Amino acid sequence: MESWQILLLIAAGLLALISIVFVQRKPSGSEPSAPLDPRLDVVIAGLGAIQGRLQEATEAQGQLQRTLGERLAALENRVGESLQDSTERTGKALGGITERLNVIDQAQANISALSGQVVSLQQIFSDKQQRGAFAQDIMESIVSDHMSPDQYEFQAKLSNGKIVDCAIRIPNVEARIVVDSKFPHEGFEALRAAENEDVRKAAMAQIRNDIQKHVKDISEKYLIPGETQTPAIMFVPSDAMYAELHANFAEILKRARQSQVVVASPHVFMLVVTTLLGLMRDAKMREQAQEIQREVGLLLKDVRLLAERVGELRTHFDRTSKDIGEIEKPMTRITGRAERIEKVELAPPDDTKSLT
Repeated sequence: MESWQILLLIAAGLLALISIVFVQRKPSGSEPSAPLDPRLDVVIAGLGAIQGRLQEATEAQGQLQRTLGERLAALENRVGESLQDSTERTGKALGGITERLNVIDQAQANISALSGQVVSLQQIFSDKQQRGAFAQDIMESIVSDHMSPDQYEFQAKLSNGKIVDCAIRIPNVEARIVVDSKFPHEGFEALRAAENEDVRKAAMAQIRNDIQKHVKDISEKYLIPGETQTPAIMFVPSDAMYAELHANFAEILKRARQSQVVVASPHVFMLVVTTLLGLMRDAKMREQAQEIQREVGLLLKDVRLLAERVGELRTHFDRTSKDIGEIEKPMTRITGRAERIEKVELAPPDDTKSLT
């Protein structure tokens, strides 16, 4: 039963009680009043029961309020924890998104830098002088990384006044190996950009003409008997161009070899340099072979002398050991006599005999 219903019952009971009392009350000076109506006792008893129920309802309502407060507090804690957990997860997610955005920004910056480098590389290959400088830088880097400065010379001047990109010295040989890095690129660029078969054929014809002319220039300018070695090296700064030459221009390479000019890509040129270094080491070893033989002879003499000294030392050790043995013999005899003397018991002197 709700609290408001209980209050209505109490109010109704009180009204009934008041009406009964009012009816039975008589004016003063009249006869003594009759006994109270027994219904009044019933109403009073009902009011007591209602008051008890009202107290129980009040206690129950207080307990319900406490229970609701506890549940609301627990619910508030759970909601707070859930909100905190959601906030933390949201913060982590936002942090991950921020990191990914930073990575994307860095990648975009790298792409922009790479694009600038590609544009710069395209500019290099679009200019003939820059292409030559680019190829020369690659060639010089390979040589300087593997050889010592006394084994090569960049921009070397020959006796005919011509300047070669690199001249490599060989020990005990007057003639030097010459390397040219001014490889013609125009035909390859046209071949790469060809859109139809006619343009492709024209580009291939240009490549043949350019390489044949370049081989002729190298042969005439740099191959000097007694001053430069044969063959000369024509440096190609790209392994892809080198593969293209072997795939589609084998006859050009054959004519170049007949003219004492060989084509070398960066990897092939590195192998050439490594082979030359091995030959230089062998030549240097041959130069120093006599000196090495003399040093080995002196070393052998010292070893023999050391063996003689060890033999003499062994003889001295044997003689010393023998002398020590001879010394130990009398020492042993002396020790034995001393022990026997120590064990001898001397008798006391006889006074009577000494008196007579």
